Amino acid sequence: MQQTVVINVVGLTSALLQNSDLFISQWMKKNKHLRVIEPVIPALTCSAQTTYLTGKWPSEHGIVGNGWYDRTDCEIKMWKQSNKLIQSPKIWDLAKEINPDFTCANLFWWYNMYSDADFTVTPRPQYRADGQKKPDCYSKPGNLRKRLQQQLGVFPLFDFWGPKTTIRSSRWIANASKLVYTWYKPTLNLVYLPHLDYCCQKFPSSSEEIHEEVKAIDNVVKDLIEFYESHGVKPVILSEYGITNVSNPIDINRMLRYKGLLQIREENGRELLDPGESKAFALADHQIAHIYVKDKSIIPALKNSLEKKTGIAKVLAGDEKKEYHLDHARSGDLILLAEENSWFTYYYWLEDKKAPDFARTVEIHKKPGYDPAELFLDPKKTMIKPTIFLKLLQKKLGFRTLMDVIPLDASLVNGSHGIIPKEDHHKPILISELQSNSNIESIEVCQHLLNIIFKNN
Repeated sequence: MQQTVVINVVGLTSALLQNSDLFISQWMKKNKHLRVIEPVIPALTCSAQTTYLTGKWPSEHGIVGNGWYDRTDCEIKMWKQSNKLIQSPKIWDLAKEINPDFTCANLFWWYNMYSDADFTVTPRPQYRADGQKKPDCYSKPGNLRKRLQQQLGVFPLFDFWGPKTTIRSSRWIANASKLVYTWYKPTLNLVYLPHLDYCCQKFPSSSEEIHEEVKAIDNVVKDLIEFYESHGVKPVILSEYGITNVSNPIDINRMLRYKGLLQIREENGRELLDPGESKAFALADHQIAHIYVKDKSIIPALKNSLEKKTGIAKVLAGDEKKEYHLDHARSGDLILLAEENSWFTYYYWLEDKKAPDFARTVEIHKKPGYDPAELFLDPKKTMIKPTIFLKLLQKKLGFRTLMDVIPLDASLVNGSHGIIPKEDHHKPILISELQSNSNIESIEVCQHLLNIIFKNN
């Protein structure tokens, strides 16, 4: 077997590799081949990664987005972590059938808890009884977490997601990957480097900030590749999706509310979405939205109405979902795909003063959808950094306080993903030694990696 490392540089596209001085650009010249990946729909973290690792479509593996509505307990479940949610065999299962000596280390690819991979590390904050949220991670074996944090310090969770995101989190993951390889020598090393993902949502693609952040992640990749190649490990670089510029946020739940389809309850002057009692509501996830409809008789009229809305490219219902491999029980009754310059917010309140308390916080589990505004500090708040300092001090002293520093302004977001971009240079890529002149489908990535590991040209 050929030891292999797969470096997932989220958001990397050929459009971002125009600088010939980048290490990745130079490395590609050494008998490497770049292929454009035709992204799965939805082109989102959980769906893309699962498609790569199973070689199956979402209709088979069941990961129809970064979350979905559970119709049994009437709860929206975003960013769950159990690998048991994936309904197809993973690459490590397939590889062990070929050779039982195969081992796999999974560093931060999603659904990384309770899997059959041999070594895993994934973000897992501590939620303490006094209201504090502390950075931490989860690992298999359990003592791996302790060993890594003794060497590298506590996993920098607040640099991984939120308004404080920096290169530190990707660098920590890369360094952790090197230590895991040194200690265990796994056959396949999966490494997730999320840095560009957040930058490309915050800044326009042509901005100077993006050029600098590409250089930053390029340096991390350089260090990783030089380390692995020095140990005879074959590197593969890939990305999950390309991020395109957006300027048109669509408040899909507000549209449904105006139609009288949302059920809202009020608590302490704040509004909460009640999905179990709503006639229809949307789980918004970047450029895709799943609409779950209680009364199926309204689906045709609702579909017809939404198809006329600016920014919505397609509304899928019934057998139309099969064309996009989204005909799964977890999918919405209607699935909306945005135009390339548009994306869906989860916002459902009509007055900001009635927004739920978690709306202005980093809270990935309570919101009925993805919220890229969590990457920003509220520009309308004065003295924001001293305010954050005082709130952190209060928490350290044992007081409960709300870290309500996130804006409710969707116009701040500059990039999104989820659909298939029109141009190849905005699509995800795969760089490896296996030669081919054609694009590669997302479901073919799994076999491509197996071919490298088992030297099948």
